[in-house]
Order: sequence, then structure tokens, then C-alpha cells
Amino acid sequence: MAKPYWLEEEKKTAWGLLMLLVVLMLVETKFAVMLNNQAGEMTSALAGKDADRFWKSVRACLFVLAFAVPIYAFYYYMRDLFANKWRRWLTGRFLDGYLKGRKYYELGTEGEIDNPDQRISEDINSFTGRSIHFLLIFLGSFMQLVAFSAVLWSISHLLVGVLAVYALMGTVVALWVFGNPLIHLNFAQLRREADFRFSLMRLRENAESIAFYRGEKQERAHIDSKFNKVIENFARLIKKQRALNLFQRAFSRLDLVLPSVILAEAVLSGRLEVGRAIAAAGAFTAVLSAVGVIVDNFESLSRFVAGIDRLQALSNLVLPNIATKQVVDDKQARIERRPAEQLSLESLTVYPPQSARVLIKELTLDLKPGDALLITGDSGCGKSSLLRAIAGLWNNGSGVIHHPPLTDLFFLPQQPYLQAGTLRSQLIYPSAHSDLSDEQLADILETVHLPQLAERVGGLDAVHDWEKLLSVGEQQRLAFGRVLVHAPSIVILDEATSALDSGNEASLYALLRERGTTLISIAHRGAVLRHHTHVLSLKAEGGWQVHDAVGFEFEAPVVSAAKIDARSPPAQQARQVVPAG
Repeated sequence: MAKPYWLEEEKKTAWGLLMLLVVLMLVETKFAVMLNNQAGEMTSALAGKDADRFWKSVRACLFVLAFAVPIYAFYYYMRDLFANKWRRWLTGRFLDGYLKGRKYYELGTEGEIDNPDQRISEDINSFTGRSIHFLLIFLGSFMQLVAFSAVLWSISHLLVGVLAVYALMGTVVALWVFGNPLIHLNFAQLRREADFRFSLMRLRENAESIAFYRGEKQERAHIDSKFNKVIENFARLIKKQRALNLFQRAFSRLDLVLPSVILAEAVLSGRLEVGRAIAAAGAFTAVLSAVGVIVDNFESLSRFVAGIDRLQALSNLVLPNIATKQVVDDKQARIERRPAEQLSLESLTVYPPQSARVLIKELTLDLKPGDALLITGDSGCGKSSLLRAIAGLWNNGSGVIHHPPLTDLFFLPQQPYLQAGTLRSQLIYPSAHSDLSDEQLADILETVHLPQLAERVGGLDAVHDWEKLLSVGEQQRLAFGRVLVHAPSIVILDEATSALDSGNEASLYALLRERGTTLISIAHRGAVLRHHTHVLSLKAEGGWQVHDAVGFEFEAPVVSAAKIDARSPPAQQARQVVPAG
């Protein structure tokens, strides 16, 4: 995931910023050594009651601080700026892969990973920020190790040896005892937090339906179940962190004792100045901090590794040049798609993702320009699945779909998608810009029976929460307006008029037919039959039949008398057994 940023188009920026940060770290480390030496010098001056030496050291400290403080602040600013640039580039790369080829749809239907939105929004931010953070920590620790080891070696060889053994033992214990458990617990915590947040999002997005059902109890139970998993996993996590904190504290606080114990004899015998001992203690602390960087940052490192695992799983699915994913895809039966001037299906077999159930078997069908196909069948027989296959959303199956450019196909679902934005953006969606004038857009709104909409909401550039402001019927008419804006050659309608009255429905269907648009519809009202030329009737077990629309009759539902509630009044029972029409 990190390699392309450092080796491709952004490599000059990446390496340039890293070199600048390294230079700043070198300067900061040099200043730290100078301040440590001056601290020892001040202590020796005080012990020797040498005023001139003391005030000279104070002035030297203030001079160093005058440069060290701005360097320190600029270093952290450049570190965060670097992380922000890297995040912007990597997020763009993930979004390209996520949106390309409708990968976001595949991940939602196949359920290969959980919460891809959180992985893009949060895990990438964590990855870039923490990668630079830990990279600079390790580089800084190395510089600190080299700089202060020289100071420490000049004072006591024994102290250096004790320090090396002590740091090595601490690192091994941290990795061996706390490594895998903390990584697994942090990985689980990220997933459970994402699931909990998603349950709250679903409550917000489906608030009206839940309110109609009065489903607050069930929703609370569902949210509580997700939140309980968050709390239970976090309880296990903090227990492990408690043990880690005890180990870290014991490991890091011994620096208060070890240097004094080792240097005590030399100081008491007069062979070593007190100031030199203070400088040695400061150098010992700095070197211990450098060689014990893994121990000191182990909790953060475990969270970082858990986030990398989640991001890596997403990158295997959405980023280009992932060979393992390509091998898996090549082994699956896929529907072949070929460009053509008109839409036709050749021996098309469709089955759902992650299922071997055949929905449609060996369907062959040709649609000429201006034809209108009505798809009928029992619920669950594959009507919407066929539309998904034609639109290129489902590829599981076999056979060939011959189709014009996908830009000439326009899909109208039962519940139109309305994005956050202006009324103009709703009307021209999915395009971002349109050459149509405001007058032309207003004429389109009037054509789809929304003549007062622009005036009512404050104009074409008004911004509202359209899903809440507009009724479902108004949303469906607005979706027909999109068809008029884009003028596609083929329109696919999945119960796109279910919320319209018969007058509006007939008018909009007639409008598309007059324009010579090829239609593929799913509808359950017999009145729409007259707007179609053919009927595709889907049967059980993948069966199908094609009929001319003229003379076709919908099958009347058969109601068994045994299913009639014996408590129903006689008149109601009579109404139940009389076939409609």
C-alpha cells in the first residue's frame, strides 16, 4: 500500500518532505545533546560554587533554546503536513479502485469485508499518520542512540553494556507476551466499533419506516447487541493493556536507579564530577528511550498493525494489480458482455452472488429499437436480477449480453437515489454539468408533472434534504425528468411508477414511447401492458416464455378456500375467492 507513493508520481514530494524532516530531526537531536551537556555543566558549577561558570552555562542554554523551540514546532508542523498529503493521495487511490467497475456494489452484495467506508475514511488516516509517526520515531531513536551513546561511552563503558542487555530483554518480553493478543483485540475492537456506528446510521437513515412500525424496542435491542460487543471486547483489551502498562512503567522507571547505582562509586570516590554523573544519567535516559522505543510504543503499534490488516484486506479487493483476486475471479463463471447496436440476450443464465440457485436459464431474446418489454412473474423468480445483469451489476452466470454503450442505458429504480445538492443536480444526475438552460430544465419539470416544484423549493439552485422534502411519487417523476435530460436509447424501469396514480403513470410511459425509447419494465399493474410490445414471463426453476403484449393476460392469483379465515364475514369470504378482473 505504501510503496507506490514513494516510487511513482508523488515520489519527489514524498522523499523531499522526508529529507526535510530528517534534517530537522538531526538539528533537534544536536540541540538536545547540547542542552543535556549544559545541564551537567550547570550542576557542576553549582556543586563547585562557580558563579561565572553557572551563568555562562545558563546563557548558553537560553541561546540554544531560542533556536530549538522554533525548530521543534516546525518539525511537528511538517510531519502533520506530510501525513495529510499522503492521506490525500492514498485516499484518492482507494476511491478510484472502490468506484471503478462498480466495486462498491460488488463489496456490498458479496459481503467480502465489513465496513469499507470506515476503512477508507478512518483506517487510511490512521495508516498514513501513524506510518510517518513511527517512521520518524524510529529514525529519531536511531539518531538519539548514536548521539547520546557517544556521551555515555565517554563516561562509563559498563553503563552502555548494562543498557544494551536491559533494552534487549525488555523488547523480547514485550513482543513475546503482548504481541499477538493485543493486535487481535485491537482488530476486533475496530470492527465492533464500526458495526456499532453502522447500526446507528441505519436507524437514522430508516427513521420514518421504523417510526411507522413503532420498532423502537427491536432497534434498541439490535443496537444494544452491537454495543455490548464493543464493551465486552474493550474490557478484554484493557485487561491486557493493564499488564502491558505495568511492564512498561517498570521498564522505563528503572532509569532513575540504574545509572546512580553503577556510577555511585566513581562519584563518591571523587573520580567523577557530579555534573558528569547528571549528564550520564540524562544520556542513559535518552539512550534507553531510543532502544526501548518498541516497548514504550507497543500499545500504539498494536493498534497500528490491526488497522493495517483491515486496510490490506480492502486493498486486495479494490486496488489494481492484485494477482490473487484476479485468479479467483477467473475461476468463476461470468456473463460475457459484447458491444452491439441493439440489446439482445444469448443463452443467458443468471444466478445470485455466492449462490448456485439458477434464477434464469438459457434466456435468448432480441429487442429492436423502439420495442418495449414487460417482465412479469412471481415474487423471487428473478425479475430484478435480470435487470441487474443487463445493467452490468451482476456478472454471475453464463451466456452473452449484446448491448449498446452503457451510457445509452438508463436505470429507474422503485426508490430513486437523491444526492445531497441542488434541485438542478438532482435533475441532471448522474452528470455533474448540463448544457440545458434553466428554461429547458423548467420545461422538463413541467413535462413530468412537477410544474411548481422549482418555485416551491426556492429555485433550481436550492439545496434541501430531498428524500424528506419530496414524496415518493414526486421522486419518481423527478427520476423520469432525468431520462428526458439524458435522452438514453434504452430505459430500464424496476417498478419505477409504483407510487404514481394511473394518470401520471400512463402519461409518462406514453412520453417515453413517443420518443422511440426502448423500454424494459417490471410492473404489476395491468394498465401498463398497453405501453409494451412484448411480455417476458419468468417461471420457477429458471423457466421463461416470451409473448406478444397484444392479447396477453396476467395470471389471476389462485386463493385457496382453506386459507380463508373462518371468522371472516360471508361477504368478505366471497370477495376473497372471486378472481380480480
